[in-house]
Amino acid sequence: MTRDTHNTELRKQVGQLIVMGFDGTEMSSRLESLITRIRPGGIVLFARNIVTPQQTHELLKSCQKLVSTPMFLCVDMEGGLVDRLKKAITPAPSPEAVFRAGDRKLFRKHGRLIGAECRAVGFNVDFAPVSDLAFEASRSVMASRAVSASPKETVVYVREFLRGLGDAGVLGCGKHFPGLGEGKLDSHHDLPVIEKPWKKLWAEDLYPYRALRRDYPFVMVCHAAYPAVTKNRTPASMSPDWITGVLRNKIGYRGLVISDDLEMGGVLTAATIQDAAAEHIAAGGDIALICHREDFIVNAYETMIQRAETDRRFARRVKESAQRVLAFKKKARGLKRFPPPPKPQAIERLTRQLWEFSEQVRLDALGQEEQA
Repeated sequence: MTRDTHNTELRKQVGQLIVMGFDGTEMSSRLESLITRIRPGGIVLFARNIVTPQQTHELLKSCQKLVSTPMFLCVDMEGGLVDRLKKAITPAPSPEAVFRAGDRKLFRKHGRLIGAECRAVGFNVDFAPVSDLAFEASRSVMASRAVSASPKETVVYVREFLRGLGDAGVLGCGKHFPGLGEGKLDSHHDLPVIEKPWKKLWAEDLYPYRALRRDYPFVMVCHAAYPAVTKNRTPASMSPDWITGVLRNKIGYRGLVISDDLEMGGVLTAATIQDAAAEHIAAGGDIALICHREDFIVNAYETMIQRAETDRRFARRVKESAQRVLAFKKKARGLKRFPPPPKPQAIERLTRQLWEFSEQVRLDALGQEEQA
């Protein structure tokens, strides 16, 4: 293999290890240039990118057209507080509200309806459901995003939600490994330091990942430190102890490992974004999530290429994860066919179904409270 061929292959591999976000609601020459240069494994949209179902579909389609390999077309859609499609379609109820209704059929329907929203506008990956436990310590941070302090009850909701997403042809994601249930700080701004011993983490926060290790297509690793376990304050997203040692080896997870957004304050307290991206991959992660700034995306991409050119061990990690991502994409049926543009009648029907579901959840939750 010539040096030029090797460099081209390396750039392709590194591109597969990035899921990127951006500004704007339509394709621009600048965005086209960035996607063509990076050829990312996926893109992620936020409320800032989403106006209408048709516009969102066109934006996703125009991104995919620039890259020959199927992309992960991602969104955060949990319902409630984290609902990127609430203005384009209609709000979906929160995980906590659905869980309070007490019917696992509704848990699955929650996932299926949110999955139908995602699929209708072109998404194939939903960074949901939250698998953190609803402990009092994190109540001010997690609020209605987490469903229960009980690991087993959390697993019931998460499993059914994932199945619902799958019914709609959308891949889900367990988050935020190894668990933010005891986190008192918001990792968007600060580094939560969770002083919880290993035995309690294993029995509680890690229980969903143990029980659902074959169910999660993706696991998202958080930016929190667990010094009682690792003896340091390295965020889990950059920790080989957590990603390789616990998630891969001890739990036996074989799906894709993605970082939480590397632009968050929780990780930037520990490293520059380009170093954080490289360290996530070095620690055993597969995909670095960089949700906004073009300079951060380019710096991370070039830094990983440069490190792979001079560090054989890192080059092997890049190759291993790129192969895992591509093998996953080859098997995942939902990635191969981009859906047709959403028809207004279909969106109206989905809007009505979501409203009816929200009412059903509200009434069932009231019934549960009356029985209690």
